[in-house]
Amino acid sequence: MRANPAGRAAFVFVFIAVLVDSIGFGIILPVLPRLIMQLTGVTIDRAAGYGGALAFVYALLQFFCAPVLGNLSDRYGRRPVLLFALFALGVDYLVMGFAPAIGWLFAGRAIAGIAGASFTPAYAYVADITPPERRAQNFGLMGAAFGIGFILGPAIGGLLGSFGPRAPFFTAGIIALANGTLGVVALPESLPQSARRPFEWHRAHPGGTLRQIRKYPSVTWLLAALFLWQLGHQVLPSTWAFYTISKFRWSSAEVGASLAFVGTLMAISQGVLTRVMIPWLGGQRRAAVAGMAAAVIAYLGYALVPQGWMMYVVSLTTFVFALTYPSMNAFASQQIPANAQGELQGAVASLYSLSCIFGPPLMTQIFGYFSSARAAVHFPGAAFLAAALLTVACAALFARALRLAPPAAPASSPSPGG
Repeated sequence: MRANPAGRAAFVFVFIAVLVDSIGFGIILPVLPRLIMQLTGVTIDRAAGYGGALAFVYALLQFFCAPVLGNLSDRYGRRPVLLFALFALGVDYLVMGFAPAIGWLFAGRAIAGIAGASFTPAYAYVADITPPERRAQNFGLMGAAFGIGFILGPAIGGLLGSFGPRAPFFTAGIIALANGTLGVVALPESLPQSARRPFEWHRAHPGGTLRQIRKYPSVTWLLAALFLWQLGHQVLPSTWAFYTISKFRWSSAEVGASLAFVGTLMAISQGVLTRVMIPWLGGQRRAAVAGMAAAVIAYLGYALVPQGWMMYVVSLTTFVFALTYPSMNAFASQQIPANAQGELQGAVASLYSLSCIFGPPLMTQIFGYFSSARAAVHFPGAAFLAAALLTVACAALFARALRLAPPAAPASSPSPGG
């Protein structure tokens, strides 16, 4: 199956698909707070609560639907599931762009949550066409696609925001639909019939999927660590725009520029530096630990810096920060059989969605309280302190996963991840 004719050209398309999707998501970040305020008439601290609730709706539906998509991709192939997700994402953005009331934003997020977005079948696709010893490298490149998308997306969104807060949503919708249309004609299937398995409902829900993963104890602990990692990481997409607007009085263009800068660092780290840094650090396991340490430093820095320009300095930790997720994902993928890669990525997606269910409401409520007049102590950076504590807990669970990993697991392969 590793000689699949999908090959390099198919990987390039999936890379572009993830890139375009991340551009679409990044486009809306600088203007979402102002669109919420326009539709509701509330202040920035209360708008953050709506932002957290929107993320909650998306994550709740994705939590239940992502395992279904992962199992469907193990049964029917990656291509149809990936294309469905791309088209649903385009519909989501258009619904949000036309929204006459806040309820429409929730409807759009629900559509995208049901689709599960595109990363679940995309990562399974990459696992299909990549030898195990190179998966960390290619997962790192997929992470770089997200980073590049966050270079272009927020920058474009910040500029389009000058035409009103709805313009970026229409642009994102058109991009996503065009991406899906291209996939119809250009994307081959990666999973041959011989490698497929029957679709089973008892495995196609979060509980069933996680029960299957429990057959691999080290992976179980690793997924628990991934959950805490993602829970802490939710502080960035959920509060960054609200935090910088509130604390530093940044405009949409300034928010977009800052997100583009972080995306640049992420793209460089996961697309280029992983090839050098992971072998230099001693393998995927040590790279993941180094990334967690960098994340703690980053969160503390974001919470405490007194001036906006210092956010850029703290963001340099992203060079190491960004190594963590692809390394952990590759470590898990190497211990799972080929015909369950979609199921594994569905489990990863479900845990990510679970982190999105709890993370954005938690982080935005912490931000909203400590940035409001009713707070005993005015400290908008409190949410970043919470993220730092969650990352420390993630490191403890990751250490447990390493102790249970089979000695022969190729976690220290010279191929990089991030």
